[in-house]
Formats: sequence, structure tokens, C-alpha cells
Amino acid sequence: MEFEDDAFVLSARVHGESGAIVELLTATRGKWAAHVAGGASRRMKPFLQAGARVRVRYRARVADQLGAASLEPEGEGPSALFDDPLALAGLASAAAVVGGALPEREPHVGVFFAMESLMGALAVSAVWPAVMVRFEAGLLEDMGFGFDLSRCTVTGAVDDLIWVSPRTGRAVSAAAGEPYRDRLLALPPFLLSAQGRLAPGDIAAGLALTGRFLQDFVFGPLNRPLPPARLWLIDRLADAGRL
Repeated sequence: MEFEDDAFVLSARVHGESGAIVELLTATRGKWAAHVAGGASRRMKPFLQAGARVRVRYRARVADQLGAASLEPEGEGPSALFDDPLALAGLASAAAVVGGALPEREPHVGVFFAMESLMGALAVSAVWPAVMVRFEAGLLEDMGFGFDLSRCTVTGAVDDLIWVSPRTGRAVSAAAGEPYRDRLLALPPFLLSAQGRLAPGDIAAGLALTGRFLQDFVFGPLNRPLPPARLWLIDRLADAGRL
């Protein structure tokens, strides 16, 4: 089989003397792994970084075989963020979460375009942590574990929604959730509206919310923890006073 597609590099590891096994998020075919000849070389290293945008040409003799790929870089990719280590940590986290969450060879076009939007947002330091929360919420929705934040699951009210049920992913109003507040997850207001302003603690609450659902519904059933890159991102954001 053969195909050509746009892709983001999710990870790369050395294979053999000079090659690399590269995991890619393709635009139309989902997550694919391929052998890239010369992938361990110094010349290719810059565009095998997590988050690099590439054009992939893939070939395999049979469909279920690990095929070979050639890659051509597109745009600056992670190199545009070299002066912002925190944004690079965000990119590494997104790539690791996508790589660990998505099944092999299953189309997830929405995730690809969400990754594209996140790449653009990472250049704006004041914005991207909130976009990261939305990115993870979108990934969960694409995988069938999205939040329903339209109304209170208990009363049907559409106002004063401040909690999320960790069991159902549905919003809960302040009054209905008060007796169970220790069991509920905080809902940051910016997830309810594109115009919602960020308040102190909102990013921490948002990442705690998406992280809980990623662990319980995606990584947990696979007997995996959340990727170390995501845990590292939380630490870096906390150290920088961004949570």
C-alpha cells in the first residue's frame, strides 16, 4: 500500500544504526508508525522533533506491515518555539497525549486540525495554556468521552454551572452540586464560552478536569499512566506561575 499525506511528528526513536521509527499523526488516516531511513542523522533530527509538521510518503508491501516513509519538513515547526521552553513543553505534552491516546490507523481528522490550531496558539504565551485545555477536551470528545456543559445534569438549569461530574462528564450547577462538592470537579468558566475570561486557578482547574478524564477513560483502560511529558508540563506551568 502507498499514500501521501500531511502529518505531525508525535515521537521518534532510533532504530538500527541510522534509521528511526517515527510515529505520525496524519491528516486523513490517523496515527501511523513508519521506518524512516537516515532518521537518526543530524540532518533529519530537527524535523523529527515532536510537533514538527511534515509531508509523508508511506509505502508498505502489505497493509499490516510496518512500512517505510520519507518525510519533507513543512514550516518552522518546533524551531519557532526555541526561545520559549514553556511552549515547547506544551507541544511535547500535546504530542505525547495524542500519541498515547489514539488507536493506530484510525482516522481522527478533527484531532489533526486541533493540533494545527494549537501550534499557532503556542506562539502567543498569554493564550496557549487555555487552548491546551480546549485541545485536550476536544481530543476527549473526538474519542467519545466529551463533556456536556450545556445544562445542569440534575436540574436542567443553564446558569451558575461550576462543577462537572467525574462519572458522566456533565455539568452541575452550584446549588445542585453543593452537597457533593468534594466528589465533583471544578468547571472553569472559560470552557463555557469562547469569550470567557481567565481567572486565577482556571488553567489548573481545566487541566485537572481534562487530566482526570484522560486518565479514567483513555489511559487507565490501557493500563498506562498519563504521559510523563504532560506531568512535566504541569510542573513547568506551576513553576512559572501560570496555573
